[in-house]
Amino acid sequence: MIEPETDADAAHGPLAGLVVADFSRVLAGPYCTMLLADLGATVIKVEGPAGDETRHWMPPTHEGEATYYLSVNRGKRAITLDFADAEDLAIARALAARADVVIENFKPHGLDRFGLGYDSVHQANPGVVYVSISGFGPDAALPGYDVLAQALSGLMSITGAPDGPPTKAGVAIVDVVTGLHAGIGALAALRHRDATGEGQRVEVNLLSSALSALVNQSGAHALAGVVPERLGNDHPSIYPYGPLPTGDGDLVLAIGNDAQFGRLCTVLGVADAAADARFARAADRSRTRDELRPVLEAALAGRSAEEWERLLGEAGVPCGPVLDIGAAFERAQALGLDPLIHAGPEGTAGVRHPISLDRTPVAYPLAPPSPDADRAWVLGFLGA
Repeated sequence: MIEPETDADAAHGPLAGLVVADFSRVLAGPYCTMLLADLGATVIKVEGPAGDETRHWMPPTHEGEATYYLSVNRGKRAITLDFADAEDLAIARALAARADVVIENFKPHGLDRFGLGYDSVHQANPGVVYVSISGFGPDAALPGYDVLAQALSGLMSITGAPDGPPTKAGVAIVDVVTGLHAGIGALAALRHRDATGEGQRVEVNLLSSALSALVNQSGAHALAGVVPERLGNDHPSIYPYGPLPTGDGDLVLAIGNDAQFGRLCTVLGVADAAADARFARAADRSRTRDELRPVLEAALAGRSAEEWERLLGEAGVPCGPVLDIGAAFERAQALGLDPLIHAGPEGTAGVRHPISLDRTPVAYPLAPPSPDADRAWVLGFLGA
């Protein structure tokens, strides 16, 4: 039997030795398990005969494979199992019985009929941390697609121009946040297991994750009964906090306090505005933004966005241009963040794990796997 502690590909990071049975697909679950793999967990990705849906979500592609799939599946072993086949189902059950963490995002109770639901797995593996990801909770049949969660959570209602339609975010952000919540839940449950020996079920869903991620906007409703509306690029409580036109392109200003506003006005040559009773305090500026905006735009028109970024940056005023994703990678590289990594012997490009640990650094020993690429390894690991 192969033990993950002695597997050269998994012997790294703070989660080395942890076995994750990944029965999830698409984004929230796979993103969670990829981050755990980067941190050293042995992640075994189980796919049905049709494969993870994202293998077929293209364009774009890299060497014939969907970049969507490649973006969230590095660091994993892959095995294809048909639960309708008795031998394959026995392998799936053995894996769940061996795992420290099981992560799944089938429809609620969808794995019960295969003996892979929480009750069955817990009976065979009392210490298991079993993470279920759903769209709208364990009793809702509505499929868990990100765009539905963006719509039903109110996120779309506050995104876009005031006189335009509700707009989804440019990435499946609710899936991503839910994946992060799933990882936090799994690690919290593992902490409890380390202390007591007890496993438990962890449940997360897209709608609850979205409502939590709406933070000040959902908090405004919970605390004050406010129903926020679309403000375009404006912030409901802070101004200026968004893009403004300059003599050449837009510049994003992020003025979070009165001192920053004073420095902004000094550099722009409108120091009197900082002392104006209409604009002196954050609450004043938020209320009188329609009066303040033309003052700032007139001053900003005198230079390009690049010039203002340099001058305002030197004065400690938070600002920056609106970059496309290619330019964003260049900026991150210039800042020393090394945003690109290359996973496995194949050197498959990817985005660096967002967490840096100085004692137990993340690593990227395995590229995203092809379908069923590690069947022999998984069977050896299980002693089959």
